[in-house]
Amino acid sequence: MLKLLFPTSLILLLLCNACTPTAAPKATLILYNGVFFTADSSQQAYSAIAIAQDRILALGSDAEIQKLANTSTERIDLNGAFVMPGLIEGHGHFSSLGRSLQNINLLHTQSWREVVAQVAEKAKITPPETWIEGRGWHQEKWTESPGLTVQGYPFHDALSAVSTEHPVILYHASGHALIANAKALALAGISSETPDPLGGHIVRDATGRLTGVLEENAMDLIEQPYTAWKNKRPETEKIAAFEKTVELATQHCLQQGITSFQDAGSDFWELAQYKRLAENGKLGVRLWAMIAQPHASDFDKLRNFPQIGIGNGFFTARAIKAYFDGALGSYGAWLLAPYTDKPGAYGQNTTPIDTIRALAEQCRQHQLQFCVHAIGDRANREVLNVFDAFLPQTPEGKAPYGATRGALRWRVEHAQHIDLQDIPRFGQLGVIASMQAIHCTSDAPFVAKRLGLERARTGAYAWRRLLDAGARMANGTDTPVEEIDPFACLYASVSRKRVDSGLEFFPEQALQRAEALRSYTTWNAFAAFEEQEKGVLAPGKLADLVVLSNNLLTCPPTEIRSTKVLKTIIAGKVVYMQ
Repeated sequence: MLKLLFPTSLILLLLCNACTPTAAPKATLILYNGVFFTADSSQQAYSAIAIAQDRILALGSDAEIQKLANTSTERIDLNGAFVMPGLIEGHGHFSSLGRSLQNINLLHTQSWREVVAQVAEKAKITPPETWIEGRGWHQEKWTESPGLTVQGYPFHDALSAVSTEHPVILYHASGHALIANAKALALAGISSETPDPLGGHIVRDATGRLTGVLEENAMDLIEQPYTAWKNKRPETEKIAAFEKTVELATQHCLQQGITSFQDAGSDFWELAQYKRLAENGKLGVRLWAMIAQPHASDFDKLRNFPQIGIGNGFFTARAIKAYFDGALGSYGAWLLAPYTDKPGAYGQNTTPIDTIRALAEQCRQHQLQFCVHAIGDRANREVLNVFDAFLPQTPEGKAPYGATRGALRWRVEHAQHIDLQDIPRFGQLGVIASMQAIHCTSDAPFVAKRLGLERARTGAYAWRRLLDAGARMANGTDTPVEEIDPFACLYASVSRKRVDSGLEFFPEQALQRAEALRSYTTWNAFAAFEEQEKGVLAPGKLADLVVLSNNLLTCPPTEIRSTKVLKTIIAGKVVYMQ
């Protein structure tokens, strides 16, 4: 059955065609002989799609769709391949992804020895006094002992020995801790006497000796001299470096079938660069960005937001991102009860509640979404309390500017560990649980160790409980915390199983296959107020789609991970082809 309607852009084309004013618009691109997952509620089977310029014109059978062609229409035989809406990364860090492709990638290191060896090699080819950056190490995932440790963290001595002429900063996989070498510590003025900052921790042994590890807000102490060094560059050099970062991140996304990317926090300078690139047609993926937690002194800049649909729909900034606690792996997640493997420790509240309230007021004033990082059960409860106080309270359930609670689409980013009492509140308040399924299987080996078996079973990555309680979810990878690979994330969504060991993390909380695919398409579009434009294959929607080697609805679960992207199409153009 042919599914056809004419969006505004195509109607304009008709009006311009004086010779045949009643002729139906013709396709500029047709894909046929495929298997389509539309992600909408129709569940109809289609084998072909017609695209006119940057919009979907129609879906139907091969014969029906071919009737919409003319002599200039490009046709692509899919040879039975699987087609679905372009994948939407629901929570990642775009510029950090680009930088990670230029810096040391430690995600797959299995020992402290490997980490040190990679830095040693980088130091050999790096000019003296140049900072070396890396990311991805995780002490819980090492297969051999690093030697003397504090809370599982190694000391910086071996790192410092191989990098005497370079300051080194290596971020934990979570992004909520780092280890620095002696030169970086010295440049930051950090000694055994340096006090812990509010919401942060300088890790030392019982004698006060520095390990080199800084948790949460203590990372600012190292990042200040590092940022100052980077800012010494001329503006033109900074812009060129940033554009290279954007280019690398874009190409990596397109190879993975990512057509839209929800960026979880960029500063005002970065946002201005994205806007400029979009206006000049130089953003290769559709970017939806959160404003990284602004200081009160920057609140006046919020008058320039929201910015929606810049550059023909390639850039939007309509949210504020805030950080409320840390990560579980670095003992930073803020908990209601102490860590099982660190008695007396409850984690870190990294931003005072009064600051979160002030940011909520700015979001309400400027009609921005509020997206708050909360991982621990205490952090999730406190964020929900703030949201509850700021979301509409009038008898009609409407805010002064006419929005119901759910219509504001405020988000909790990660929502990893939630007390059972708070799970129903997500649905009741209309708060989106923006979760990253790959974190579940990545963290599985140490979650029960941190939380204890019962807390891990009932409230950790509780996707099924959230959905059953009426919550809306989003999905993503938090790249570069994890690889951006959407197929590894989809496999984690439906299996909750680690590939290396086969460990299953409470599989009763898994998503169904179609739910998982929607979590990467229509659910993420909804979480960004973009469901009218993308997330499903339907006439009038943006022609963003991906052609895959496997049918993700029917292939064996283990084959989800091995899926290859055959083509990525954005705005009706093939932008990547294997």
